[in-house]
Amino acid sequence: MSEFYRYALVTILVFSASCAAGVLISVEHPGAGEQLLGMFRDAIVGEILDSSPSVMAVKLFANNLQACVFMFLGGASFGLLTAFIILANGVVIGAVAELVYQQQGLLYIAAALVPHGIFEISAFVVSGTLGFLLARELWQEWNGAGDAAASTVAMGKTFVFVVVPLVAVAAFTEAFITPEILRLVA
Repeated sequence: MSEFYRYALVTILVFSASCAAGVLISVEHPGAGEQLLGMFRDAIVGEILDSSPSVMAVKLFANNLQACVFMFLGGASFGLLTAFIILANGVVIGAVAELVYQQQGLLYIAAALVPHGIFEISAFVVSGTLGFLLARELWQEWNGAGDAAASTVAMGKTFVFVVVPLVAVAAFTEAFITPEILRLVA
């Protein structure tokens, strides 16, 4: 198994565990889940969803691309920032998904997340993986075995040619397609 796939598996496991933790937080402490939902609405949803679909797509693209950039470049903190961003996003997504599930049901959650989530979560996983790989490369160079700068250039190309298009497709889908699917479900 290549290093990329090993670190992708780590990213997926950390994200999945943090989503599960978010669900448990909402189940065990509904008030805490409601606070996370309120923060999510105030910080992201309210500002973005009050826009036309075109403006919303641009805002979603910028917001999600920024998170992905921080996850990738967070590898320079030896992966601590990368791990924190993955954990924080997972907890919030899990908590919000559980609350919406309780209010709207599984079909609504699937309709709200799957269309754009396929692309967005893929971008998220690739960005986290690149962040962890960057941390590994820095660690190896620090120990005299490797060239982190050369590796970072290659990872940057992966970011530009894989993550950026995934984030763009996710933003377009979330702004134009997901609302139509939700109208059908609701």
